[in-house]
Amino acid sequence: MFSKEIYTQRRRALKSKMDKGIGLFMGNREAPCNYNDNTYHFRQDSSFLYFFGLDEPDLAAVIDFDTGKEILFGDDVSLDAVVWTGPLPKMQEKAEKVGVVHTSPRNTLSGFIQKEQQKGRTIHFLPPYRSDNKIELMDMLGIHPKEQKEKASEQLIRAIVGLRMIKQPEEIAQLDKACDLGYAMHYTAMKMAKPGMVEQELAGIMEGIAISGGYTPSFPIILTQNGEVMHGHSHHQILEEGRLLLIDAGAELQSHYCSDFTRTLPVGGTFRGMALDLYNLVLQANNHCISMCAPGVSFKEVHLTAARIITEGLKDLGLMKGDTEEAVAAGAHAAFFPTGLGHNMGLDVHDMEDLGEQFVGYDHTVSRSTQFGLKSLRMARKLEAGNVMTVEPGFYVIPTLLELWKKDGHNAAFINFEKCKPLYKFGGIRIEDDLLVTKEGHRLLGSKRLPVTPEEIGEVMKG
Repeated sequence: MFSKEIYTQRRRALKSKMDKGIGLFMGNREAPCNYNDNTYHFRQDSSFLYFFGLDEPDLAAVIDFDTGKEILFGDDVSLDAVVWTGPLPKMQEKAEKVGVVHTSPRNTLSGFIQKEQQKGRTIHFLPPYRSDNKIELMDMLGIHPKEQKEKASEQLIRAIVGLRMIKQPEEIAQLDKACDLGYAMHYTAMKMAKPGMVEQELAGIMEGIAISGGYTPSFPIILTQNGEVMHGHSHHQILEEGRLLLIDAGAELQSHYCSDFTRTLPVGGTFRGMALDLYNLVLQANNHCISMCAPGVSFKEVHLTAARIITEGLKDLGLMKGDTEEAVAAGAHAAFFPTGLGHNMGLDVHDMEDLGEQFVGYDHTVSRSTQFGLKSLRMARKLEAGNVMTVEPGFYVIPTLLELWKKDGHNAAFINFEKCKPLYKFGGIRIEDDLLVTKEGHRLLGSKRLPVTPEEIGEVMKG
C-alpha cells in the first residue's frame, strides 16, 4: 500500500479528466470455492486498488465529479466476525489511510446511486467481470448484465487507461521487485529441471517461491513440453531428454504489481540441431524487438518486425518460401507465430484487459485487424515513456493448424507444408522479457536479465 498522498493525487488526476457525474468503483467480494466459508484466494479489483488502495472484500467507492466529494462504502467488523478475523480497523480509519473523508455502510450504496440517478445524473461505471458485481449493478441501475459492458462509461474507461498506462516511480519500483521475484522463480526452475522429473514438481516449486516471496503467481503457471499449446496448464508429463520445456510464469507482489517471463529450456541442458537454429531465431527476434522499443514507436510495427525476422529465418530453414513482405502481409507467418508480440503489464499481468483492449492497446490512430494472428495483438498503439510492456515472440508447430491450412491451400505460396511434417512433435519456443519504456528508450525491468542465450541456459541447467 502506498501513502495516502499517492491515492489522493491519483483521484485528483482522474477528476481533472472527468467533467460531471458520479464515478462508481466496485470492489470485489470473496468468491466461494465449494461452500461460502471456503473461498478462493481474494483478489481486489485493480482499478479500485489504483484509486483507493484498500485490499479487502466488500468495499465500494464513489467520486462526485461535480463536487469532488469521495465516499467509501463498507462495514466495520461485527462482534461475531472478530472471533474469526481478530480486531480490524474501523472504516473511518481505513478511509483516512487513503485520504478519503466520508464513509457509509455498504448497504447504503444502492440507495445512494439510485437517488443520484433519479436526479438525472450520469453514473459512470466500469465493465464488470464478476457475476456478483453484475447482479448488483443490475439491481442499482436496471441494466441487464448482457448490456453492461456496452453501457459502461467510455469516458471513465479512457480516463483510467490514460492514467494507468503511464507508470509512476512508486509503481516502477514495485514492478522491479516483481521481476526480481520472477527471476528467482525461473532461475530455480532452470537449475532444477532434470530428465525424469514430473512437470508438476517444477510448477509447484515455482509457485512456492512466488507465494513465499510475494503474494501468488501472477497467473496460473504455464509449464509444458507441449509448448505449441499457448496456455498449457497441465503439468503431468515426465521431462524427457532432448524435448523443449516452455515455462511462462511470473510473480504478483502483496502490492499486486506483476511480472511475466517466458523461457524455453532444452531438457538435459543442450539445444541441438533444428531446435538450436529455431531458438536462436526467436532470440534474434526478441532482442531486436526489445531494441526497437522507445517513445513514439508503433508497437504494431515492432510486432510486424518480429514477424518479418521469423519469416526470413524460416525461409532460410526451408519451412517458408516466397517474398517476406508478401508473406507477412498475407499473415502466413501466423502458422508459426499466431500470437501478439506482447501486452501491457502492471497491476494486472494483462494490464487493464477488463476495461477493454480496444481502449488499452488501440486508439484513434490504429484499429484492430481481423486477420488471423494479427488480431491477437493486444497492443498496437505508439509507445510512451512510462509504458510497461512484455516482448514475447515465439515459434510454434501446431499440427492441426498446419494440416487445415494445407488442406485448404491457405498460404501455400509461402509455407513448405511437407517440410513441416518432421516437426509435428516439436512443440514451441517462446522468449519473453518485461521492459519499461523510458524517455531515452527502454530498460529491462528487474536487477538483471534472466539467462537467455543457449550458452547461459546450458550453464545454469548443468551447473
